[in-house]
Amino acid sequence: MNAEQLQQRIRLGEDSTLELKRLAIKDSGKVFEPHPDGLSDELAAMANASGGLLVLGVDDRTREIIGLPLEHLDRAETWLTAICTDRIQPPLDIVTRHLTLPDATGTPVPVITVEVPRSLWVHKSANGYFRRVGHAKRELTPDALARLFQQRSQARLIRFEEQTVPGCTPDDIDALLVRRFLHPDEGEIPEQLERLHLLARHDEQWAPTVAGVLLCTLDPTRWLRNAEILAVAHHGVRNDPNEQIDALEIRGPLDRQIFDALHFVRRNMVTVARKRLGRIDYPQYALDAVFEAIVNAVAHRDYSLHGQRIRLFMFSDRLEIHSPGALPNTLSLESMTRLSVPRNEILASLFARYYPVDDPTLGRRLLMDRRGFGVEMILRESERLSGRRPLYEAIGDLELCLTIYAQDLPVGAR
Repeated sequence: MNAEQLQQRIRLGEDSTLELKRLAIKDSGKVFEPHPDGLSDELAAMANASGGLLVLGVDDRTREIIGLPLEHLDRAETWLTAICTDRIQPPLDIVTRHLTLPDATGTPVPVITVEVPRSLWVHKSANGYFRRVGHAKRELTPDALARLFQQRSQARLIRFEEQTVPGCTPDDIDALLVRRFLHPDEGEIPEQLERLHLLARHDEQWAPTVAGVLLCTLDPTRWLRNAEILAVAHHGVRNDPNEQIDALEIRGPLDRQIFDALHFVRRNMVTVARKRLGRIDYPQYALDAVFEAIVNAVAHRDYSLHGQRIRLFMFSDRLEIHSPGALPNTLSLESMTRLSVPRNEILASLFARYYPVDDPTLGRRLLMDRRGFGVEMILRESERLSGRRPLYEAIGDLELCLTIYAQDLPVGAR
């Protein structure tokens, strides 16, 4: 939207996607109008509806362009960012722009435009849950809030991975990454990707889904900031920064994250050997079990949890994998070895059909096995090597932690 189009929208007044606000700033640079709680409600209401545009520096009653003091633009920007971070949960991603518009005398004055996308999540602001209806915000009743959670898939009634991702377009899809899914005689590319739930229609346009972003873009964290693995290796047995020997933020499409995480474990685990009657290696961990655990964490984690990522910690005596989200559906810690109930059915299905594994030491042809014996194999192979059964722990409803114990290395080996 250019300046002339924006002026025309302002002249027509507020609607379901336009909010105008006069910004009053003291000489000290402190903003005293509007109140930050009220503005947080307006921003979250837009995100909980179809998104919209906020213009700071315009009187919402008279539609007069007043502008902002040029010397306080940065202060206003900082104030706005703090509202989106501290008074809205989960924090709201916005796009701001500084531009000039003519005031009543024709003099160009600065204003700030704030683009609020339709969010993947349901946002709570300072005074509760709101949604934009017409030109005003409305507090959500319990039944309306329940429906919104269903639509945004946080209630698990609609699969989160099938949601389209605001701000991501088919142009962001990498041609090499989608090539594995395409067949020359099965129709146009968008239709093929739609059948696999990697693209979907939104507002009459094609848009990548959450699954499409995770598998088919070079950096999913551009749109889903939590879609990464934090890997840290320690020299000792504690999570102590002073004992940290290696750390890596692992990003990229999910299959690349899996193999990069496995490489991190290979690089940092200890493997000793005896050579008396031929070389015998003694690795700390059964790599096929570690690989299965990483695949499970990536495939089954809860991607709707804002701000949480997979964390992989290595210590001298154990390896921990923390995966965001409670156990999916009706699974329990006791039933995990007998049942396979994937949270992300699209990811699990595609991993089991389109992602070959070329490493023969991992004992598999594809990233996932449809038979559902992965957890049993992790427990069996890890216990066979170390003599200790791995431990699964549910930490509230926030994450699942798997601890795999290291093999005690034989004395005299090197």
